[in-house]
Amino acid sequence: MRLPGWISQHLAALRALLVFTVLLGLAYPLVMVGVGQLPGLDGRAGGSLVADAGGRTVGSRLVGQAFTDADGRPIAWYFQSRPSAAGDGYDPTSTSASNLGPEDVVDTADRQSLLTQVCARSLAVGQLEGVDGSRPYCTPDGVGAVLAVFRRDGLTGPVTRVVSVNQTGTPFVATYDGVPVSGAQPGVDYVAEGGLIVPVRGGAPAEPAVPRTRSPPAAAASTRTSAPRTRGCRRAGWPGSGAPASPPSSG
Repeated sequence: MRLPGWISQHLAALRALLVFTVLLGLAYPLVMVGVGQLPGLDGRAGGSLVADAGGRTVGSRLVGQAFTDADGRPIAWYFQSRPSAAGDGYDPTSTSASNLGPEDVVDTADRQSLLTQVCARSLAVGQLEGVDGSRPYCTPDGVGAVLAVFRRDGLTGPVTRVVSVNQTGTPFVATYDGVPVSGAQPGVDYVAEGGLIVPVRGGAPAEPAVPRTRSPPAAAASTRTSAPRTRGCRRAGWPGSGAPASPPSSG
């Protein structure tokens, strides 16, 4: 008995589904798992795990980690990892994009701007390394050097008021265009009030100093589980670059 054409087509599709399910859903994954267990590949297939001297797994070569002591202070003889915003830091189960860019320069009540995060990290690295941690568009106390400038006619006219939007205390500059600069009031949106956002470069060097290599203490070196790492001063700048060549545009 000859089956109708539409039934034959459905049976052919069902056979193809079963064949490819067995080949690609069962056989291929099992073969890949087996290949991953071959000598020389098993470590990478297992996550490139790192163990301490006692054989306890402490991390992975593929996932960043914080080189800090029990109190959270950076360990001076390690090269400090790139800052992480995943969870509480370096959490592979909580990774996502922050969507922060070079125009994110004004702090808010619930989070720091990208500029202030960069400034704070650079200041901390400078203190750790014993070098100048100042950066362009950063205040000496490690926040974004950003002013909200109010003009008489909105976008034009003489300056009537100036606020250092990321500082609630003493501003990083006393005057701007002859007008005294005041500190910000918590929770106030100076952009909504008509202020023009003006990042101020300041006098920080465009190329931060890099410290000399430092060797770890002998006691620490004897307990390492990996080769010693050369320390250097990681420049905490805009993502993918050094110091910005020009001020970020107003947000």
